[in-house]
Amino acid sequence: MKKALGILALSAALSAPAMAQNQSQGLRGPTLDAVRARGQLVCGVNTALPGFSAPDSQGNWRGLDVDMCRAVAAAIFNDPAKARFVPTTAPQRFVALQSGEIDVLTRNATQTYARDVSLGMHMAGVNFYDGQGFIVKKSANIASARQLDGATICVQPGTTTELNLADYFRANRMRFTPVVIERLEENLSAYQAGRCDAYTTDASGLASIRTNLATPSDHVILPERISKEPLGPMVRKGDDQWFAIVKWTLQGMIEAEELGVTQANVDEQVRSTNPSIQRLLGAQGGFGAMMGLDNRWLYNVIKHVGNYGESFDRNVGPRTALGLERGVNDLWTKGGLMYAIPLR
Repeated sequence: MKKALGILALSAALSAPAMAQNQSQGLRGPTLDAVRARGQLVCGVNTALPGFSAPDSQGNWRGLDVDMCRAVAAAIFNDPAKARFVPTTAPQRFVALQSGEIDVLTRNATQTYARDVSLGMHMAGVNFYDGQGFIVKKSANIASARQLDGATICVQPGTTTELNLADYFRANRMRFTPVVIERLEENLSAYQAGRCDAYTTDASGLASIRTNLATPSDHVILPERISKEPLGPMVRKGDDQWFAIVKWTLQGMIEAEELGVTQANVDEQVRSTNPSIQRLLGAQGGFGAMMGLDNRWLYNVIKHVGNYGESFDRNVGPRTALGLERGVNDLWTKGGLMYAIPLR
């Protein structure tokens, strides 16, 4: 009986308010303080990948990864405009994060064992499930990647793309000649000029790139996906508070879609009696305080940026230039892989 009472006492001590008080101290790290003191969140993004991160005609950054950065800024400042974007190339991106030049990397970066274990960074979740593919000129009459034996292929260095390319050709006993060029724009110029027979990167990147080619309909994305590419934000190791903020901002956006909370109805939903929605929007639980944020941090994220589905549809969905279906990036309740960790 005494043991049972002890367990009940421990459970009471670990109630949400008590955890909020204890954990806000245990999670405290330098990054949030530095971001607040600066008055600005600095995010590493792709140099120009429409749909994910690219400046529009007015110079305003747009895209799925840009929304991820703005969501974190909204969580911290209640102001998504307090996000600054630093374009990074594939080889530069991890150095920029490691050196502290950026606070978070939101740049269609693949999460892998080696990057998690040896580069000193945490993977803060997946905001896009992808796979590597190939784009070729329609005039080449190539219908499958298996027809690329002996081809010359343009690829960016310092990427999982380069490694996957070699693995695929080796596994299928095929030959290829790589044309390794760091800058995306130069890669595409080489591909369009005929220096290489194909260009390879993540399939979402190929869809984005094709919209920028002179005549998009002259190019075909081959059907094969030769790898798994779980893309998502990354932070430096050593600051659990910062890792939690970025991770749970993404999880909150997915949870909001699961619960049907949107930019349009979030003000109405704050009056919901649904306990899950009450926790999401800060009416109960004290979850923001556990990370040193306002308890309405996810309300601010949804109000300013929207839920995950809204961001997907706005940037890369069927009614955009990329025209991507949700597919594996749909909610788990609809046959996809997007599944929010419980917020409780």
